[in-house]
Amino acid sequence: MASFKFAAAALLALGSTTFGWQTQTSFVPKTIRQSAIQTNALYANNNNARRSSSSLNMVVSDPTETEVGGRGGMFTASNAENRRIVPEDVRGRPTMKIVYVVLESQYQSSMTAAAKRINAGSDNMAIECVGYLLEELRDDEAFEQFKKDMADADVFIGSLIFVQELAEKVTEVVAPLRDQLDAVLVFPSMPEVMRLNKVGSFTMKNLGQSKSVVADFMKKKKQEDGSSFEEGMLKLLRTLPKVLKFLPSDKAADARTFMMSFQYWLGGSPENLESLLLMVGQDYVGPIVDSMKGKEKVVMQEPVLLPDTAIWHPVAPDIVFESNEKYFQWYNNEHCPEAGIDPKTAPTVGIILQKSHINTKDDTHYVSLIAELESRGSRVVPIYSGGLDFSGPIESYMYDANGKSIVDTVINLTGFALVGGPASQDHKKAAKVLKKLNVPYICAVPLVFQSFEEWQASELGLHPIQVALQVSLPEIDGAIEPIIYAGREAATGRTIPLADRVNLLADRAMKWSNLRIKQNKDKKIAVTIFSFPPDKGNVGT
Repeated sequence: MASFKFAAAALLALGSTTFGWQTQTSFVPKTIRQSAIQTNALYANNNNARRSSSSLNMVVSDPTETEVGGRGGMFTASNAENRRIVPEDVRGRPTMKIVYVVLESQYQSSMTAAAKRINAGSDNMAIECVGYLLEELRDDEAFEQFKKDMADADVFIGSLIFVQELAEKVTEVVAPLRDQLDAVLVFPSMPEVMRLNKVGSFTMKNLGQSKSVVADFMKKKKQEDGSSFEEGMLKLLRTLPKVLKFLPSDKAADARTFMMSFQYWLGGSPENLESLLLMVGQDYVGPIVDSMKGKEKVVMQEPVLLPDTAIWHPVAPDIVFESNEKYFQWYNNEHCPEAGIDPKTAPTVGIILQKSHINTKDDTHYVSLIAELESRGSRVVPIYSGGLDFSGPIESYMYDANGKSIVDTVINLTGFALVGGPASQDHKKAAKVLKKLNVPYICAVPLVFQSFEEWQASELGLHPIQVALQVSLPEIDGAIEPIIYAGREAATGRTIPLADRVNLLADRAMKWSNLRIKQNKDKKIAVTIFSFPPDKGNVGT
């Protein structure tokens, strides 16, 4: 009870007090970031003096110049126009224009569906919306179009904006327009972006500047479980259902709206986002508020939310399992016999998933790998976390009641570091968790910042900065074999599996798992001797 009251006080304090949480200025360690940026500059410089017949030209060509899907940023040539929705028939309704900026593309399909549902079915409002992937703002033309869209926007939504230089770009554009916007909703991001929040009288304008009850809450979470800034904020906001009853109704209506908005956003489905847009429109967007005077407001459905952490399986009768005991009761006794898997002898592969893909039903790439592993006779334990720290779900779901590991290999399908994701890594904590687990750890790579068409057309492959985020940082944790297995479709933003890569990933996971199970007497070892240059007495040196 006391903790909920404390959280309630923290929520009220968000609008009027400050806290001194320090975050790193960029989510990529300085040495890796500088190396990647220098490499990128090398490509850019060489593009001006490229020789058409040179093999070197093949190496230094920048894939972002390939005309696939339109203009884009450093990582992507995708186009925000693919995410623009304009009502076909306004029917005399006031129109609310929404501009959103997100780290990854999985919200695109849900936002598009939500806007189209409102345009087709609401009598009170129409929706125009356009979305930008964060990395697109690196491109000058895309950034100028973002400015134009923001100039006549009613609502801005941002989420997971943790890249310092891009956070500054967003702030540069949104901050001067904040007073004229009807609402600004920024979910866990850098403090300077979260200070833009505005829902009626609720703001976070002083966030990050001095000591407060919010700071105490965040620091307490950091001391308890090592939570980073974004993890602490997520945990604070997730206390909503139990916190709201402690908030005075005459002062906390706007804070309640913000927190409900965050819950709808976390839900991620078209239904949740439809409720979010309807709620904000009818309560805060001037023309809609005026047109609805004397009318009955739409009563929103409660947010449909999954637990923060759980085991998920695409064909399970229950959406998720909150204990591995319940999961294996279903999996071993019902699913394995139907799938032709012998649970007593089968290897077990742990799979780390990103909750937002499950929320938004952008899970085809997850389903594909699970199916391939099971077709090869393996059991799977697919776990997810709503935050950026996967150490907790590993501890909860990948050990039995006696503390023994139940997995033979682990595959991280998020493509990012185990603790902190792309935001703020804790490699020591990750290494400790993986050392205890003591099984091969593969971090597979989804093309987060490139469409698969763009990657296929590229002579370079992964962009150097994406290599830093999705290859170098996971390797510091202890990850191996960074296999690209899925990509973003440029037109829809949905993630699609790359069939041959999924097969390769499944094969590698099975080989590692079977090697771990195999008796030492049955293992064969190959030793490669270093010898370069040859014939110079360098063998074994």
